[in-house]
Amino acid sequence: MAAILRLNYMSLSEFILIGFSTFPHLQLMFFLLFLLMYLFMPLGNLLIMATIWRETSLHTSMYLFLCAVSISEVLYTFAIIPRMLADLLSTDRSIALTACASQMFFSFTFGFTHSFLFTVMYYDRYVAICHPLRYNVLMSLCGCACLVAWSWVGGSVVGLVVTSAIFKLIFCGSNENHYFGCHVPPLLKLACGNVSTVAMDVGLVCISALLGCCLLILLSYAFIVAAILRIPSAEGRHKAFSTCASHLTVVVLHYGFASVISLKPKGTQSLEGDTLMGTTYTVLTPFLSPIIFSLRNKELKNAMKKTFLSKLYPSSI
Repeated sequence: MAAILRLNYMSLSEFILIGFSTFPHLQLMFFLLFLLMYLFMPLGNLLIMATIWRETSLHTSMYLFLCAVSISEVLYTFAIIPRMLADLLSTDRSIALTACASQMFFSFTFGFTHSFLFTVMYYDRYVAICHPLRYNVLMSLCGCACLVAWSWVGGSVVGLVVTSAIFKLIFCGSNENHYFGCHVPPLLKLACGNVSTVAMDVGLVCISALLGCCLLILLSYAFIVAAILRIPSAEGRHKAFSTCASHLTVVVLHYGFASVISLKPKGTQSLEGDTLMGTTYTVLTPFLSPIIFSLRNKELKNAMKKTFLSKLYPSSI
């Protein structure tokens, strides 16, 4: 029996991504909507990075981390959305096993790097507000670079562990993946053998990483709020809160959608519902992030006006 399953595994060379084909009359609308959102994502993030690069007043650790977040976000969307857009216009939705494994590795790597960088950003705000006199020592350029590097290493380790665990499984029977990408739950449904153990191990790794980041952020925010409330002037409290507002909004969106997708009880949603819910984390959150960072961060917004709008409309700035 094991030999037969192994033979089936070796003969399986591709998956079929069903994805949005269950919405045949809406595929063109989805394509146009997701295309516009996808084009805005790199443009918005590149605008943020260019502003930080040009404005020397923004050459601080907080904006270094924001640049790193923007880069990871662009790479995360690039790992998934182009393929999703192509499938919306194509009748051939097959994807090779190697391509599927690559997509899973890069999406998990960039996605978890994103989560670790959010945690580092909140640690930076914690140090700035709760330990301002030691800020330059604790958040030196070398220290910040190390935190960014470790975030990327952590994301790569999670991506490698998850991808290795999934693609060591034996796939048999149907090769129809009822999702628009190579995500863990739909692939587990196509696998044979001791799937429950792998599912438990992968879930433990992902949930531990997400909850660990989330708890560290909440702990940092609790200390930040306590320190802000001790600031005597209302203006000082408002300025301190405003620096955290954009971070907190994006973090809530990021972890909120990730938790709904990762922790959703099995069997409570249709396949079509899973597909639509997946777009909230894959498309909607990356689309909203640069908007929130630009509009809710007064310092960054003023720098954008000074750097770019003043050149287009010199009389209005």
